[in-house]
Amino acid sequence: MLAGVLVDRHRRPVLIGADLARAALLGLIPLLAVTGLLSMPVLCALVAVFGALSLVYDAAHQSYLPRLVPAPLLTAANARLEQTSSVAQTAGPMLAGWLVKAIGAPVAILVDAASYLASGLVLATLRTREPVPRAESRDLRRELREGLSWVYRHRMLAPLAVTSHAWFLCTGMVSTVSAVFVLGELGFDAVALGLTYALGGVGGVLGAALSGPATRRFGPGRAIVAGRWVTPVAYGLIPLATTGTAGLVLLCGAQFLFGFSIGLDGPAEMGYRQSVTPDRLQGRMNATMRSLNRGMIVLGAPLGGALADGLGNRTALWIAVTGLIVQAIAISLSPLRHARSPEAESVG
Repeated sequence: MLAGVLVDRHRRPVLIGADLARAALLGLIPLLAVTGLLSMPVLCALVAVFGALSLVYDAAHQSYLPRLVPAPLLTAANARLEQTSSVAQTAGPMLAGWLVKAIGAPVAILVDAASYLASGLVLATLRTREPVPRAESRDLRRELREGLSWVYRHRMLAPLAVTSHAWFLCTGMVSTVSAVFVLGELGFDAVALGLTYALGGVGGVLGAALSGPATRRFGPGRAIVAGRWVTPVAYGLIPLATTGTAGLVLLCGAQFLFGFSIGLDGPAEMGYRQSVTPDRLQGRMNATMRSLNRGMIVLGAPLGGALADGLGNRTALWIAVTGLIVQAIAISLSPLRHARSPEAESVG
């Protein structure tokens, strides 16, 4: 939430600075490894700082788009970003594995550092007007309250935020338990697990391609609700899986549908959030929702592990799926299901 205040004061400089700082941090890892100064505590500290910078960057990234794209095109623009992300998340791990094998881990990390440097330099070429906040408006406590109030008192954003928190809690549980379930209980190898994740990326690309047309035809509210229902359907396939080919097909279908749900829901949700939020509150809105969503993953991961240890993997997965069904019902009954883009509402 502090990141949101910073982002609302300075958007493009935060994007550039976060990229350059992350490039420097990643560059330190192989340097410390070569000099013999890299230890696990040092690595953990570097990764913690890297994560904090990533959170700030993501808040600025989500808040900067409305300054580049007209409001009617926000869903389409977010869909393109979602497709890019799905492709990158599918190809990135495979490329990383090949680089580690071909040139070694330290040099592979340097390649990653170079990618952040290139990103920062490209962002520096963008030319948009950066509003200068008035000195009298810089009151940290008031700015924090204003951001929280905007999200949790808004008729549409409040149910969207609360159900998002539940969604991330439950998917955090599934992410922890499913890997142990697939590799341990079902006995599949890492290649099979990687295949399921790759199909998740394919589903994400397809879902994002359909998000814009679905939003235009049915409105963002119904597109979001549809995406939220696909998630429990997808993850409900995982505890049904068994060993052998049939089980692998179910697991691949689960990840494909999960990726599809994110691709369908994500651009519609982000486009709507950006279109109804004033520019001066974009950073605080995005940082508030993103921070608490990621916080739910931090809670969901150990909760899923504890339930799996005590009740078994399949039971823990069914509990998480039940939670996903509850959040889908809640958002279906909320006013958000009737949400339309501001342009459509003004015409109506």
